[in-house]
Amino acid sequence: MDQMNIPEMFSTYVIPWAINIALALLIFYVGRMMIKIVVKILRKLLARAKMDEILVNFVSSIVKSLLLLFVVVAALDRLGVDTTSLIALLGAAGLAVGLALQGSLQNFAAGVMMIVFRPFRAGDYVEAGGTAGVVEAINIFSTTMRTGDNREIIVPNGSIYNGAITNYSARETRRIDMVFGISYGDDMRKAREIMQQVLDADERVLKDPAYTVAVSELGESSVNFVVRPWVKIGDYWAVRFDLTERIKLAFDENGISIPFPQMDVHMQKEG
Repeated sequence: MDQMNIPEMFSTYVIPWAINIALALLIFYVGRMMIKIVVKILRKLLARAKMDEILVNFVSSIVKSLLLLFVVVAALDRLGVDTTSLIALLGAAGLAVGLALQGSLQNFAAGVMMIVFRPFRAGDYVEAGGTAGVVEAINIFSTTMRTGDNREIIVPNGSIYNGAITNYSARETRRIDMVFGISYGDDMRKAREIMQQVLDADERVLKDPAYTVAVSELGESSVNFVVRPWVKIGDYWAVRFDLTERIKLAFDENGISIPFPQMDVHMQKEG
């Protein structure tokens, strides 16, 4: 009796299941192949549109994940799994995870905004999130920065995007702001001429915009000059250091003194 039911069992259960499993595997395999092709085409289109590499990688990974989820659902549906309940379960799980990871989702959203609007790029020197350094990588949840003394700092994207961002590399040129004080007894015209000669002798100082040398303040113990040359962004620190040294040496050679704060104390003798 059992032997008579074996062909019926094969035709009723085994063969349909085998066909469904084979079709599900085929759907999954073909789907993965199609996803690779779609993502490859998408990356080429985004690269042709001259989008940032970080944005290309992010968009590609999101599209790949969504398409892969669709393929998995289609394969499970072929196996007879109730995909409606599965999708509802995934939605509930996603909501629970989202509530538990609000901080991470905030960093994720900030990472998306930074990748899309690009307030800075890899290689820029920025001040953001309570630190300053060269941006090495902009990730989904955090940004990696390298400080001037070669420390690596990982800053949450939420801290960066929710605060002020100063990008020192956004423009091709930058102004150096320096202040030099001379004694009240020194010749102001001569001091101005000396500083102008030092600026004119440095080829890294740009002619346009023109530099500024002007009296800014009559201080308590000095007449203060502001010196504001414009340089290319890559020359900023080198020019700043060199000008500080050269102006001081030029003052010394020409008898111009840079006074230090002094206090006169008058004592009265009682009696």
